[in-house]
Amino acid sequence: MKRTYLDHNATTPLRAEAREAMIAAMDTFGNPSSVHGEGRAAKSLVEKARAQVASALGADGADVIFTSSATEAAALFCAGRGYAGCDLEHDAVGAWITPDLAVDENGIATITDPANTVLQLANSETGVLQSLPEGLAMSDMTQAFGKVALAFNWSGATAAIISAHKLGGPKGIGALVIKRGTDVPAQLKGGGQEMGRRAGTENLIGIAGFGAAAEAAARDLADGKWDEVARLRDLLETTIAAAAPDTIFIGQGAKRLPNTSCFATPGWKGETQVMQMDLAGFAISAGSACSSGKVRASKVLTAMGYGEDVASSAIRVSLGLETTEDDVLRFAKAWLQKQQKFHARAA
Repeated sequence: MKRTYLDHNATTPLRAEAREAMIAAMDTFGNPSSVHGEGRAAKSLVEKARAQVASALGADGADVIFTSSATEAAALFCAGRGYAGCDLEHDAVGAWITPDLAVDENGIATITDPANTVLQLANSETGVLQSLPEGLAMSDMTQAFGKVALAFNWSGATAAIISAHKLGGPKGIGALVIKRGTDVPAQLKGGGQEMGRRAGTENLIGIAGFGAAAEAAARDLADGKWDEVARLRDLLETTIAAAAPDTIFIGQGAKRLPNTSCFATPGWKGETQVMQMDLAGFAISAGSACSSGKVRASKVLTAMGYGEDVASSAIRVSLGLETTEDDVLRFAKAWLQKQQKFHARAA
């Protein structure tokens, strides 16, 4: 059976550029904190990657602090600060905020006090993009980075979190990006690495892969490769809508990531669809991968005003640069066959 991967918002295949950079970094064995030649060679790889990530994110002049993940970056910046937010946020951010902000039917949040608020740039489940207000405390840019044109320096946010494995880099490496001069007390204390904000010997191999992946992702974005992905996403939705007009597409009234489609058939459980499509050879999800296995309605869709029947029945199909038109049409055909069988059983 041919396998087709349509879950790129969960993680992405490792880019060739990242793999090559990581393999090369394996031979650079020095500790980046050491002052001898071997240490300086390792340090130069860290700083090269820092510059690559900053350039790709439009964050020149900002501080890029490497962490083990976007989850750690969120904790580093948000823990103990009492920020406001909303239920659209990934749980990595939601763990540190008070989710009391209003959200409309398209998944757009209302911000009243930017300096004390965090707001994601793109939602991992629906792909809906937010407009960030000037002076925003922090934005989760993990899903948007590499897929849409953005510049941290012009985003209005004081800080951002990002992750390598969402744009073709390795798992286990992320970053907190902050405007220079922003106070971020270290939570991991020890050797004073990462400008005194995050102690611990740097993950040299992961950092090198992150830098290379970010540089390659920026190049693909500039070359317009995500425009073709957006066309395929639209083809998927029009194909399904034509054959199954009762399908509810989430967030179509708002700007979205070019690769993300979230849709529901009320009553047909999302986890059931994921299993059925997996058996048919397609990898999709029923929401954030970090929440997979938790049989519950999507808090994102609930915040948008959808009832239990829709919020527990949505699936997410997220395309990548390698996705083809044939992949999309084969998935649509297979999904529609399963949907027709669901309606026949429910009748």
